[in-house]
Amino acid sequence: MTNVIHRGRLWCLAGAVGLGFVGLGARFVELQVVRCDEFRERARRQNKVSVLTQPPRGDIRDIRGNLLATSIPVKTVCVDPALLTNHQSEVARVLAPSLLVPEAELLKNFRNLTHLVTNESGIRLVTNHCLVLQHNVPVETWTNLEQTLLWNYFLQCTNALLQKQVALNAKQAERTWKSFLPGRSRTRQARLTDRDKNPLRNSWLNAVFATDDQLRTYPNKQLAAHVLGFTGTAEQEVNGRIIPQTVGVEGIEATFNDKLTGVCGWRVGYTDGRRRELVVYREQNVDPAPGLNVVLTLDSRVQYIVEEELAQLVSRHSPKGAMAIVMRPATGEILALANWPTFDPGNLRASNGELRRNRAIGQVAEPGSTFKIVTVSSALNDQIVTLADRFDCEHGHFFFAGRPLRDHLSYGVLTVEEIITKSSNIGTAKIAIKMGEQRLYQYIRACGFGNRTGIPLGGESGGIVHPLDKWSKLSISRVPIGQGVAATPLQMTLAMCMIANGGVLMRPLLVDHTEDESGHVVTQYKPIVVHRVISERAAKDTTKALKGVVSKTGTAATAALDNYTVAGKTGTAEKPGPGGYLDGKYFSSFIGFFPADDPELCISVFLDEPERKTGYYGGQIVAPAFKHMAERIAHYLNIRPDLPPPSAATNQASVAVLSQSNHASHTVSAGR
Repeated sequence: MTNVIHRGRLWCLAGAVGLGFVGLGARFVELQVVRCDEFRERARRQNKVSVLTQPPRGDIRDIRGNLLATSIPVKTVCVDPALLTNHQSEVARVLAPSLLVPEAELLKNFRNLTHLVTNESGIRLVTNHCLVLQHNVPVETWTNLEQTLLWNYFLQCTNALLQKQVALNAKQAERTWKSFLPGRSRTRQARLTDRDKNPLRNSWLNAVFATDDQLRTYPNKQLAAHVLGFTGTAEQEVNGRIIPQTVGVEGIEATFNDKLTGVCGWRVGYTDGRRRELVVYREQNVDPAPGLNVVLTLDSRVQYIVEEELAQLVSRHSPKGAMAIVMRPATGEILALANWPTFDPGNLRASNGELRRNRAIGQVAEPGSTFKIVTVSSALNDQIVTLADRFDCEHGHFFFAGRPLRDHLSYGVLTVEEIITKSSNIGTAKIAIKMGEQRLYQYIRACGFGNRTGIPLGGESGGIVHPLDKWSKLSISRVPIGQGVAATPLQMTLAMCMIANGGVLMRPLLVDHTEDESGHVVTQYKPIVVHRVISERAAKDTTKALKGVVSKTGTAATAALDNYTVAGKTGTAEKPGPGGYLDGKYFSSFIGFFPADDPELCISVFLDEPERKTGYYGGQIVAPAFKHMAERIAHYLNIRPDLPPPSAATNQASVAVLSQSNHASHTVSAGR
């Protein structure tokens, strides 16, 4: 009887076990066969990602292909606060040394995520529930940081394993995990259950990750900083998604941002538990289209010469600001454009708005005597005067509309050519009075004053030219000498280039072409003629007078070159203020071109408020800087001289004197 009962129990147990295996088998079949596709698709959806890839930003180069701005790959390190849980201290301790951020600061950010929205530059830091810890992290730094994270995660797992499964305290666990290191004998093997693993899997290892980014760099630091500009980071919508992108903020970086940026690509694939892409399972991959390279008309060597000479000029005269421009008159190409003070576009924290201001195109000032080229060339063009016409300069004192007008020296009767050579205010005013305010105003506007030049840089000013109905009775005697009108250094340079170019005004050309990554030209930018302002004859007559400015009897003898004829004009303008002109505040300048009769280059130099005790006349302090720049640039560009070497000229002069002496002695003898 007992055996029957035991046998029955065994059958019941066997039946129960069998039913259990049947149930397990059925469940296995359901999971692995019936619902296999469902679970596979669910897993795929959980790990499937669609990633936008930023295109490499295009380079900026000079006319000879030298690199001025480029981008290098970097990482943006982020943290997912949802996965930090109670491991904030561990994350901060690991990240602080690599990111060079104090551990306490990281902890503060982790604990106050809702309050950390933007950084000091106004860039959003919280995006899609992830906190951006640091931009522009070198790839090597991130690789090392990733290894550190893995190592600390391994230690945490090992300690948890030993304390959970072997019941060791923390110190014992720390000693024991060392047995897992390579080269040590392993005395115990154990595995964590899914329940044990889950808290670790959701810990700070997966909370920290990095996204691909790029860092804009400027190999030459401050060189041409105001032309190049700089970049920043902004969130932009691309294909319906908000992503951070490098964008141009100022300069060429901003003006040509669309061409430099390129087109984003994308890829669709799957990631592992640490958000790393499983490349072998990638479904779609559309490569980004790199941005175009922008090739400027600037020549790095010319730019360097100009900036170096400008810095020396600043050190001698301590001005508030300084500017210089080098152009080709025939094409409008800008070979150099420099400002002082300047900045490093790769280190914006060390700069401010005043340092970044492009004074050469944005600062307006009364030009003073350099503006006389507009007045005299216009009168010559209308044949109101000739170079030989004479005007009484009143010995330096002239009253017009009840107000005195003075020259810096006492001049009597001067020809029009001498009025330019000696820079007579009274003579120039009398020429303008003879021409009339209507024609003078038309020529001023025809030279581009009052309008922006069209240079592809932000922040340009059009200057100040009051309409005729705002002119007073005094204006016709003041505007012709550069008072009551304001212009930028670039506008004045273009006006002089117009004279050098036979009376034709050109638009400034700063970008030569754009090209793709293979170097193939995409867009070629050609010189643009604005219009003819004066006749070629009037331009030649004006040039003849401007050559006298650089002669021994002119106001800019210090600008003369040994191997080239120079035509130019000085300017020394008092700066206006509330109620009149400011005492001791001047805007000094010199603009010249050479060779005078077949110009290759036009160079302009400006000083804003030079220290008075070191001198302030344009011919005294600025003209020598023109000379130094011109000599170095002419040598570098191998411009053909139009004058014989000084030694040859001296020998020719000696021969001429000897010949005249011999001729005189023969004449005396014959008379006797």
